[in-house]
Amino acid sequence: MKGKSDSRGATRILIFDVDDVLLDVRHSYQRTVLETVRRFTGKRVTYEQLHEWKNRPGYNDDWRLTADWVASLGRVVPYETVKEQYIRIFWGKDGAGKGNIHRERWLVSVRDVRRWAQSFELAVFTGRNREEFGFSFEAWPGHQYFRRVVTAEDVKRGKPDPEGLLLILGGRDPGKALYLGDNVDDAKAARAAGVPFLGVLSRGSLAHRKRAAGLRRLGALAILHHVRELEGWVEKNARWRDTSG
Repeated sequence: MKGKSDSRGATRILIFDVDDVLLDVRHSYQRTVLETVRRFTGKRVTYEQLHEWKNRPGYNDDWRLTADWVASLGRVVPYETVKEQYIRIFWGKDGAGKGNIHRERWLVSVRDVRRWAQSFELAVFTGRNREEFGFSFEAWPGHQYFRRVVTAEDVKRGKPDPEGLLLILGGRDPGKALYLGDNVDDAKAARAAGVPFLGVLSRGSLAHRKRAAGLRRLGALAILHHVRELEGWVEKNARWRDTSG
């Protein structure tokens, strides 16, 4: 990948969503949604059903998704009650040992991000709040290579609003950036900001089956099967890279 000083207009800013892009959250956030829905409804809901919900606009917020899913199954439960239960399961505050957040694992290595940082400015735009983001990110040595992080608490309007991407750009040409994400709201935020978008969906996964076509319709330049495919994609798309903006 070319350096940040490439005079021909190479992509200078790589902006990453976190969940299922940099971190595997199947057994943290996703599992917590399923366990919370089951806690209130008694129904054994599935990951496939979860991805159907995730394919709808406006459900980047797992608390809202969970509350609406519970309501759709016939249980009238206040949003705040659902949120509190979700948090207890996620953090392990219900007396059942460590919370699901401890089940997360990184999808990239420190070596990966160090190499990327030699070519590009790295940033994060996530729907996580600061506490959730910091727990996983700040203890990871790779965090030092990201120059800017925008969380849910840094914006007035969450995804699909482009506010977070615009904060990272700081008035710079959006064509000089790439945003990598895995859901509809990521793609919509990128489109609204004018930032080229790459989808990241594991090969053969439920997420890929449910969302790949939709991300392409929303303008994804490609669907990567792993975030580490980024470098290969950039090299193969030299014409776009060298003339963007």
